[in-house]
Amino acid sequence: MRYISTRDGRAPAERHDFDDVLLAGLAPDGGLFVPESWPRFDAAALRALRGRSYAEVAAQVTQPFLGDAIAPAEWRALIARAYKGFTDPAVAPLKQLAPDLWLLELFHGPTFAFKDYALQLIGPLFDHVLKRRRRGVTIVGATSGDTGSAAIEACRDRAAIDIFMLYPAGRISEVQRRQMTTVPSRNVHAVAVEGTFDDCQDLVKAMFADAEFRRAYKLSAMNSINWARIMAQIVYYFTAALALGSPDNPVSFAVPTGNFGNVYAAHVARSMGLPIAQLVVATNRNDILARFFNDGAMALGSVEPSLSPSMDIQVSSNFERLYFDLVGRDGAKVAAAFKAFRATGKLPINAAEWQAARALFSAARIDDTETSATIAATFRDTGELIDPHSAVALAAARRVPVSPGVPMVAVATAHPAKFPDAVFAAAGARPAAPPALANLMVLPERQIVLKNDLAAVEDFIRRHARPEVVA
Repeated sequence: MRYISTRDGRAPAERHDFDDVLLAGLAPDGGLFVPESWPRFDAAALRALRGRSYAEVAAQVTQPFLGDAIAPAEWRALIARAYKGFTDPAVAPLKQLAPDLWLLELFHGPTFAFKDYALQLIGPLFDHVLKRRRRGVTIVGATSGDTGSAAIEACRDRAAIDIFMLYPAGRISEVQRRQMTTVPSRNVHAVAVEGTFDDCQDLVKAMFADAEFRRAYKLSAMNSINWARIMAQIVYYFTAALALGSPDNPVSFAVPTGNFGNVYAAHVARSMGLPIAQLVVATNRNDILARFFNDGAMALGSVEPSLSPSMDIQVSSNFERLYFDLVGRDGAKVAAAFKAFRATGKLPINAAEWQAARALFSAARIDDTETSATIAATFRDTGELIDPHSAVALAAARRVPVSPGVPMVAVATAHPAKFPDAVFAAAGARPAAPPALANLMVLPERQIVLKNDLAAVEDFIRRHARPEVVA
């Protein structure tokens, strides 16, 4: 398996090995890495995965993406360790709400959000590759809430990794903030930026574009611009579909998304042969993706705070991977289009490309009022408390027409105790916090606030990066 950049306009494009893709995160030309081709699982191969554990399915589904980077036996052992500590024996359990409606619970990892399912695997994967190469990396990332804590948990106290996670000051929940700022590890730095998530994301991309800084501090990324994140997220779509009768019965998914990474992973699973009838892109009031799929125009708006802050995003970085396929994998066209997008706020796309995208995804915009109403109705009807992001997915799943008899799975991306105030305001009940979350409120924080300024952020990293990692 080899990888190419979405912005490489050469013919043939430069090929990269998995190790290089993992450590680089973002391609040198500013594009995102994608596989040259998709591995395929036929019906017989899918049936052979039925009844297997989450770790066993993960090993089978992800192995084709590694090439010869890690031997199969070693990969299986690494995966088994990664998911050993998850609190549910199924790792990613399904919970039925109605005859054809299910919740896929992705909050049984150490930080109680879906990002753990990728990052608990990628942390030790980084260690494995760095040990072999005898080098260190500086992880820089942007988070709208959950990626930061999951990445920090995966990287804390690792000798060869420094991690600097940028988040928008005052725009994530208190629990999300404390999951980052209460970690005392010397290699961890959670940095509040005076701006939006999109500003944080732009700062990260600017640091990667600064060739001298990127080389000097050995920059790498753990958020969903890193292909390995997408690769690991593919797994829970396979396990959910298999549990509901795949490949003999199709399954649909409604996925809450802001950066397009989680729902893109579902699209990759479908491209690998998993029978997915429908993928629903569920957005909050920051609805650039819903507007695109429903109206055919991708145009930037302002980022507005919502009850589901992890989705308060306008620049959906992973959409570039889909766009690359929509335009026939023309890297030069992608590079020109995204340059225009940043300059004008509008992404060039023609009717045929939009129709191709519409054939792949449905979309729904769920505002805060409907989010709260969904939390309340779900608790009243089923006794289940769900967080606002999961409510966005569930509301979208109910709104979009579906085929009778086809299970619809709403992806529940966070534990309700991460957003207790929003849940209580909607349902009149406060979710019980797992001990790890309850303890956060008494731990001391390291609060670091910087201006939305590239020079200020780079200077902070220069002053706090450990010499043994940079050397």
